[in-house]
Amino acid sequence: MVQVPSTQIPGVYHRRIGDIVVTALSDGYLDGTVEVMQNIAPAEATRMLADKFRSGRRTSVNCYLVYSAGRLALIETGSGDYLLPTAGKLQQNLKAAGVNPADIEAVILTHMHPDHSAGLTNPKTGEKFFANAELVVHENEPRHWRDDAAMNRADDRARTLYFQCAREQIAPYHNQTRTFSGEVEVFPGVTSLPLHGHTPGHSGYRIASGDKSLLIWGDIIHVPEVQVPRPEVTMAFDTDPQAAAATRRRTFDMVTADRQLIAGMHVHFPGFAHLVKQGDDYLMLPEPWDQGFDG
Repeated sequence: MVQVPSTQIPGVYHRRIGDIVVTALSDGYLDGTVEVMQNIAPAEATRMLADKFRSGRRTSVNCYLVYSAGRLALIETGSGDYLLPTAGKLQQNLKAAGVNPADIEAVILTHMHPDHSAGLTNPKTGEKFFANAELVVHENEPRHWRDDAAMNRADDRARTLYFQCAREQIAPYHNQTRTFSGEVEVFPGVTSLPLHGHTPGHSGYRIASGDKSLLIWGDIIHVPEVQVPRPEVTMAFDTDPQAAAATRRRTFDMVTADRQLIAGMHVHFPGFAHLVKQGDDYLMLPEPWDQGFDG
């Protein structure tokens, strides 16, 4: 009897950037309401999603392995057990990719929101998921999430999901954390790019080898169908919405002018795409599937 598939294939996709291989890993996705989008009426956001055949706001959660100079890094750790059951799939997709978490030398974060850093540590046991990894993050991130005054100003949800989660997740790495500021090489071939606004230390990472490059831009967008054509649309969880919108426009202009390949944590999996400008508007072009991942 023919067996009908009952589970999806693993969320793993490889992309070569010169001599570096970047592997996209899906942590799953998060569904939510359009009310978290700002500077747009909910009905207008719903219409824009429907026009793109989206029944609602679905946010992909992506992580990226970087194989460079014989070493292995991971950018982002996904949601762990903190958010919806449709996310938190990083560990099973690492296994599907044949990766032992103990072989990862560096875990690099764009920022410390729970869909990015909540997969660092098992909250039930306090054990690190990446026993041998150095944690690498912009200096503003732990400084902000450890700020008791900022935590006290936040609402109950933010105190639990953002501040408390960040503190719990990074605590076991306190002796293995390296912070940076500005544009610095944080791993062979991987250079940080300040993209602050969404959070105080939000950073992208440019991966370059030979004449090839990729910008992993973190949370420049959360809802591609809305924020690419309407970059002024911000999110309720932007720490500084005005700065986040300004950074988004500046980044859009940079990647369109440079014809820069990008990958994003919330671009639909596997997240590789280009942006082009049409008049005053932007258009996202997802990269076609490459079976040979030759780049």
